[in-house]
Amino acid sequence: MLARLSIRDIVLIERLDIDFLKGLAVLTGETGAGKSILLDAFALALGGRGDAGLVRHGAEQGQVTAVFDVPKGHPATDILRENGLDDGGEMILRRVQMADGKTRAFLNDQAISVQTLKAVGSSLVEIHGQHDERALVDAATHRRLLDAFAGLEKDVTAVEKLWDARRTARAALEEHRAGMERAAREADYLRHASEELTRLNPLDGEETSLAERRAVMMQGEKIAEDLREAQSAVGGPSSPVASLSAAVRRLERRASTAPQLIESAVKAMDLAINALEEADQHLNTALVAADFDPLELERIEERLFALRAASRKFSTPVDALNALALKFAADVALIDAGAEKLKVLEKAALAADKDFDAAAQKLSAARSKAAEKLNKAVNSELAPLKLERAQFSTQVASDPASPGPQGIDRVEFWVQTNPGTKPGPLMKVASGGELSRFLLALKVVLSDRGSAPTLVFDEIDTGVGGAVADAIGARLARLAEKVQVMAVTHAPQVAARADQHLLISKDALDKGKRVATSVATLANDHRREEIARMLAGAEITAEARAAAERLLRAATA
Repeated sequence: MLARLSIRDIVLIERLDIDFLKGLAVLTGETGAGKSILLDAFALALGGRGDAGLVRHGAEQGQVTAVFDVPKGHPATDILRENGLDDGGEMILRRVQMADGKTRAFLNDQAISVQTLKAVGSSLVEIHGQHDERALVDAATHRRLLDAFAGLEKDVTAVEKLWDARRTARAALEEHRAGMERAAREADYLRHASEELTRLNPLDGEETSLAERRAVMMQGEKIAEDLREAQSAVGGPSSPVASLSAAVRRLERRASTAPQLIESAVKAMDLAINALEEADQHLNTALVAADFDPLELERIEERLFALRAASRKFSTPVDALNALALKFAADVALIDAGAEKLKVLEKAALAADKDFDAAAQKLSAARSKAAEKLNKAVNSELAPLKLERAQFSTQVASDPASPGPQGIDRVEFWVQTNPGTKPGPLMKVASGGELSRFLLALKVVLSDRGSAPTLVFDEIDTGVGGAVADAIGARLARLAEKVQVMAVTHAPQVAARADQHLLISKDALDKGKRVATSVATLANDHRREEIARMLAGAEITAEARAAAERLLRAATA
């Protein structure tokens, strides 16, 4: 539910903070006091269209913050998780409107897109007015409302899962069938190519490895003689290692008599001997590597030629030949074993079709049965709303040939406003006033099913008389037992039934140089006085006050 609404610098509102309670809250006030401004500001916080004209004259920006207490498991929390946002139980929706037309959106002080803000706002609040068709214009909404009324959400979820399974099975079948058709068209080529690449047996990275080995072998032939000469000088007959070792031994025998003269020289000579021996080892290794079999070089060059010829033939890099060989082999296997797999996939797709069809038919039957109950329930609400000659009906059109994720049904609300007239879709047949009353009847019947936790009704009692206004007020009060309801109204009969009465007024400031909209919570005598004004107009009489008192007593009886 909406707990608090804070508005800063929006049109005529400079600073406004309103705490809302559970139940029915009514907003009343003179025409032009700012009720529409308040609703426009609220809609902005819910992700509505921004407008630079909303910013109060002289201000750089306006801001609206709506704080909601959200129960665990509410759909809005799923939207938060999907967008990586924190869910702390309380949701703070904030929208900043700049004077240059730009807007910024925040949820729990985290910057978000306006689309995300709108998705969250739509799950928390529904705003309905005489000309607000959003709740009824989409036939998919009608289906969701019927499913909510009948408690069919779990059945719909099951059908959606079966639809996904059906779609997956069909996709697998079509992919396999297309692969078989493609492979069959190229069967001879595929078999020949697969056999050729299988014989070649290309390996990943083989070209690089062979090319490097070939380069080493070719270079080794050129430098082998230099390596042998160097090896002879370091470790051969002319090597200084033997004479150096003998000199070290002679010096070591003299070390005890003059260590300060000998030790440093011996250490240096030892290092030289070790370095020469290490160089000898490296030269021997290099000579072994440089020594190669000419036949091996020939085999390497023939292999490289074969690999690169295949690369050109199949227009594929050498390193990708192995993957291509596997693909060709798989395509050939598909031809050989595809018929059996095709039968398995066809059987699975047929089973998925049957499962979906059975569940969809069962769901359709449940919807048709629920539609009759919904019709009866809504029609029982129409007479007090001065729609006693109207008939509401839920059309469930089933078409097994055009299934969808939610089954085979198209659900649409129809009405017949007068006997003898042709019934038709609610949005086309009902007038503005009738539409709002039909909507109210639906909401009362649905109660807290298929509804946002906060409902806002904007002057849905416009143009109706006292008895109808009283019936509207009674139904808003009943609805408010299940969800939070806010109603902008000019009907005293509606205002009298409120749990919270908010008076919107426009006050002159700075000696009349400017005006600002304010909101006051009314109680007791102040509330009676406002209802009396609504009854009598500019001049409040004793009779109006008495009538207001009677309305308040009747509302609490």
